[in-house]
Amino acid sequence: MLTINSRQAILLATVLVAVMVIVLPRADRAACRMLGIDPFGGMSSNPRADRLLRLRKRLLAAGLMLYVLLFAWLVFFSRPSSRNYLIHIAPLEDLKNAFSTPTGFSGWFRTLFTEGVSSAFSQISIVRPQDIYQFYLNMLFFVPMGFMLPYVFRWFRARVHTRPALFCLLVSFMVENLQLITRRGLYDFDDIISNTIGGLIGQALFIVVGYAAVGTGRRKNRREFRAWKRNAYQKTILPYIKETGLFRATLFGSGQAAVLDYYAGTLGFRLLGRHTNEASGETVLLFGTEQNQVEIVFRAEALLPDEQHLVLFVTDLASAVKRLEQCGVHTGPFTEDPCTGKRTACFSGPDNVQIRLIEAP
Repeated sequence: MLTINSRQAILLATVLVAVMVIVLPRADRAACRMLGIDPFGGMSSNPRADRLLRLRKRLLAAGLMLYVLLFAWLVFFSRPSSRNYLIHIAPLEDLKNAFSTPTGFSGWFRTLFTEGVSSAFSQISIVRPQDIYQFYLNMLFFVPMGFMLPYVFRWFRARVHTRPALFCLLVSFMVENLQLITRRGLYDFDDIISNTIGGLIGQALFIVVGYAAVGTGRRKNRREFRAWKRNAYQKTILPYIKETGLFRATLFGSGQAAVLDYYAGTLGFRLLGRHTNEASGETVLLFGTEQNQVEIVFRAEALLPDEQHLVLFVTDLASAVKRLEQCGVHTGPFTEDPCTGKRTACFSGPDNVQIRLIEAP
């Protein structure tokens, strides 16, 4: 993808990526602390926190877009169009030919297991360093993408162990095919491999560095989480719960028309089903979103509980509250959830239901 043989350029690119991975999270956290904002769902002391958080996300997205534009210029617009279609699909052939051993790679592996690591590596000589530089640079160029995608976008953070690297694979595949179609560069299968490896490295760096530097308490809780996960997967039904991913709350109601209007109209839930038991006279309305379900039970001549509770997780609490205000629902000031430290907003629904929204960044 890129043609560069300069060791100085390789070193410079490595330093720039290292600075981005190390400095960016800490500078971001320091700026958030200075401005009094919490980008991960906690309470912010700055009254303009929501506006500043939107500005922060736009600046990070702009930085990622600048990287994408630079990437597009390097792989497309910085090179002329060729007369011929250039294709190289032998996996890792160039990287393999960059090294030489007197007994071949089969003999080298035999030496590795019989004489040890030091003896085996002493037989390797580099005959084509430019191929190593090429592979390394192509790998390095996708590290920022694998790192920045989950850093900026919640969708990638939600499946941080798979989505960034898969996206890098798709981007690399698309770029190689566009280079083939436009004849600007070489369609090289090795580039797809090296780019994906770079995305995996960036993804891993975000998990290790990005979460630890920006996410409050993540480094402290990582060992506890791993210990809990090992035990839970072996002794509980957690693996099966993960497959469904659904949450259902059961409430009691008095008027079906008011409940239907509130949960479907104001909150935007979808009516999934209605069931009536003729014998008992009990009616159940089931509302749901993609991951949440609310079951409202109506019983003839039954007293409502003095207080009912419904907890919902939202990704943008400020925008959700603004929508509620437009529908005539007043939530009051934000408060802090004592268990998680996240921002919450509470309001009352029909039939003595207290609804609490918790921000989930």
